[in-house]
Amino acid sequence: MWEYTDKVKEHFLNPKNVGEVEDADGIAEVGSMSCGDALKLTFKTDEEGKIADARFKTFGCASAIASSSALTEMIKGKTIEEAEKISNEDIADYLGGLPKEKMHCSVLGQQALTQAIAHYKGEAIEEKEGEVVCECFGITDMEIEAAVRENNLVTIEDVTNYTKAGGGCENCHDAIKDIIQKVRGGDKAPARPPLSNMQKIKKIEETISNEISPSLKQDGGNIELVDVIGNRVLVKMQGSCAVCKASQQTLKNFVEVKLKEMVWPDLVVEEVSP
Repeated sequence: MWEYTDKVKEHFLNPKNVGEVEDADGIAEVGSMSCGDALKLTFKTDEEGKIADARFKTFGCASAIASSSALTEMIKGKTIEEAEKISNEDIADYLGGLPKEKMHCSVLGQQALTQAIAHYKGEAIEEKEGEVVCECFGITDMEIEAAVRENNLVTIEDVTNYTKAGGGCENCHDAIKDIIQKVRGGDKAPARPPLSNMQKIKKIEETISNEISPSLKQDGGNIELVDVIGNRVLVKMQGSCAVCKASQQTLKNFVEVKLKEMVWPDLVVEEVSP
């Protein structure tokens, strides 16, 4: 379960500026409901060129609603030039931080702001540049390159957190790796910083809780972390997974692969007896 700041909770439970501005000067619609998050942003300027009113409609999770609410509060009273400087990191900081898995919600807000300002200026909204890499969410190589460069991303997990790319079928993971290497330079992606044993255990627990267990539970199974000894991860399969003939395949091809990707590449997962 993700931990949200009090400010995120406030903007989710009591969102500000919900709705649509009439006769808006700036309008933008980004994302899509098929991808899980969609945002419509509208704003109106006053005689001095400052944003007098801003409203939003969002389809998405708590972070998407909170980010959209925060964005409207942040841009009200600002000139267009000032609003243009707001980044997705600024939106996250305004909320006291977002879980890394939800940073794409602040990116959605920044995209909406950029498009709404372009509409205000009478500039054409450009079609997405580049080739689609992630078919599940329609993310292009150019979008991934920009996210890697602007946010100093180094892993596939980072890219997924900021863009959603790679968060579906995972067929695009190799392509994302190539993009990271291209942007970061060199033949290899930067080495991950070493983890202490406590850090490793915490990341394993988080990955099992947030990424692995939900998938197993869909088929009536689950998994329990028993111990971590060096790079050996000892687990106990539960529910349907404990009696399934394909449990070892699940253990190696799903659980171990996911932990290697998201925690540490040298991890080995082993099942202990009930």
